[in-house]
Amino acid sequence: MKSKLPDIGTTIFTTMSALANENKAINLSQGFPDFECDQKLKDLVNKFVQDGANQYAPMPGALPLRERIAEIVQVCYKANYDVTNEITVTAGATQAIYTAIATIIEPGDEVIIFEPAYDCYKPAIQVHGGVVISVQLKSPDFRIDWQEVESKITKRTKCIILNSPHNPTATIVSKNDLLQLEKLILQNNLFLISDEVYEHMVFDGQLHHSVAQLPSLRDRSYIVSSFGKTTHTTGWKIGYVLASSELTKEFRKIHQFLVFCVNNPMQLAIADYLSDRKNYLQLNNFYESKRNFFVNNIQSSRFKILPSKGTYFQLLDYSGITDERDTDYAIRLVKEKKLAAIPLSVFYSTEVKQNILRFCFAKKEDTLLKAAETLCSI
Repeated sequence: MKSKLPDIGTTIFTTMSALANENKAINLSQGFPDFECDQKLKDLVNKFVQDGANQYAPMPGALPLRERIAEIVQVCYKANYDVTNEITVTAGATQAIYTAIATIIEPGDEVIIFEPAYDCYKPAIQVHGGVVISVQLKSPDFRIDWQEVESKITKRTKCIILNSPHNPTATIVSKNDLLQLEKLILQNNLFLISDEVYEHMVFDGQLHHSVAQLPSLRDRSYIVSSFGKTTHTTGWKIGYVLASSELTKEFRKIHQFLVFCVNNPMQLAIADYLSDRKNYLQLNNFYESKRNFFVNNIQSSRFKILPSKGTYFQLLDYSGITDERDTDYAIRLVKEKKLAAIPLSVFYSTEVKQNILRFCFAKKEDTLLKAAETLCSI
């Protein structure tokens, strides 16, 4: 059989986590917490299971959760989305992004992505016959060069994928970035997929600028987020998509045949849990504290600490230690120092020499302290 994705193998996240397990290493590679979610949230799941919410949820998502999503978006961005026709609950953000790409992209369509890019974008585009057009974000600030973006738009360009807060660089877009993006989208009649799964993790008093705040892009945009990040439950795989009624109608045509619906008692539990707004409005403080703890404990190391403005990732530049390729150094770090990280170069489609590793700080303080001690010993 001819492969639709001949160049795609096992993801780096699976590879590094397997290496971490094999070497009994501290795992700061894959982006998931090593601490439990709130017991109250687990109790709510049990409550809804015992109450009998164990059959199919509605295809667009359990109504209480769609209502809660509408409330969150209104509270955070003063934007109004209709719970019936403009909000869809998905089996995680990856499924949401895949479905949005499947809805938009036809063979030969070009899609602009910003690299380093999360690894689900490119294969989803390619499997639907699309062509990936990359714009490289350059260290150390990883800012978007909007003139370069404009120069790469052709008559075949169909869509731009934006990710902010950005995985893996931990940067965020500014209001001016969104205005420049808005101009390009409208001038060229493009679609936009905005991956905002880390929306509640922005630090140092800065704000997350959501595409939901730009009414002019409403009819051109799919906005994606994830409760896995917000409630420390990445294994539950529950996300959502905001879009105009017209875009939502087309999205749901594909969504219903991919998953139809999502885990019902967990949807209801999340809806109830997030009725307490501090459970999402104070998440930035929670993760900023973890970032600060990790960074403060590696100040004496030989690694250069790059700014982490959002997400739960921290980039460290090791160019003062070795000139090894980041993939080689990451493997050596696991085997020799029992510490797992992700090499930044794997997020690019072409070879890029940057001596940078990504570390996840969504971990217990004890885990972070042990990792910091290891880094300081190098």
